[in-house]
Amino acid sequence: MTAFRHLPELTSFQDEPSQMPSGAVGKNAFLRLGFERRGDRTVLAHLDRRAPLLVQQALYWDEALPDLPCVFMITTTGSILQGDRFNIEIDLAPDARAHITTQAATKIHSMDANYAAQTQRIVLGENAYLEYLPDPIIPHAQARFAAFTRMDVHPTATALYSEILMGGRKHHNEGELFQYDVLSSTVRGQRPDGTELFTEKFVIEPRVHDVRQVGVMGAYDVFANVLLLTPRHHADAVFSQVPAIVNREEQWAAGASRLPNDAGLVFKVLGQESEPVQARVREFWSIVRRTVTGASVQPKSAWR
Repeated sequence: MTAFRHLPELTSFQDEPSQMPSGAVGKNAFLRLGFERRGDRTVLAHLDRRAPLLVQQALYWDEALPDLPCVFMITTTGSILQGDRFNIEIDLAPDARAHITTQAATKIHSMDANYAAQTQRIVLGENAYLEYLPDPIIPHAQARFAAFTRMDVHPTATALYSEILMGGRKHHNEGELFQYDVLSSTVRGQRPDGTELFTEKFVIEPRVHDVRQVGVMGAYDVFANVLLLTPRHHADAVFSQVPAIVNREEQWAAGASRLPNDAGLVFKVLGQESEPVQARVREFWSIVRRTVTGASVQPKSAWR
């Protein structure tokens, strides 16, 4: 976590909170999930957790893939606070499958000191399959948040990784769109032997750079960034089914591009509201699952 201190976008936020110091007990969360194939299904074989991150158990509610463990990550504090340091490790053994999401949107609370940070390490063995689809991130006014995700993916494995970023609490009082201080996210993909595939980083500083300019957010308020690391034949099949679309009537735009080094695809969505953006991500997820596993995504329910 000390590496975050050297990020230029965080140099102005190194002061310590007047309450609990950054990374103190209760603010230094850890979660490790290890999945293994056993018999006719995958199980959550290894679980290590430290508050405020929590996982209770794996559930098997997906009728299309009854062997797929579905895991909800829970933040017991209800939001991410200043000085929080979260560390998440996800490991899928060969032939394992898993679906991971969150119990609700990730809220980044307002801050008057320091920042919050999260690191993620995701490792997929041979022929593993992961759907990592958290609910949206909602930064409150004056929030500062930095994330670093490293994905070690075997050439035969598939990882679907999604980030949905809200502009803020759009309908809170008179609105808090783009009133946070900084959001920084880095995702690095590589092979198990360390061969680098790609690194993508975006830094959003609404008080420094106008996010409403063309080529950034423009008139849109919600942004989804979805990474698909998968073998080339799967990437080709998915890409052929995902045209670039600008829907002015429903106020969203979406399209896919190829990642370098035959790593897979990146799918991006912009929208005015979260619902159409989440719907486009769900459509992309449906295409990926059908292409890779032959199974369908279940119809959207009231609870998921």
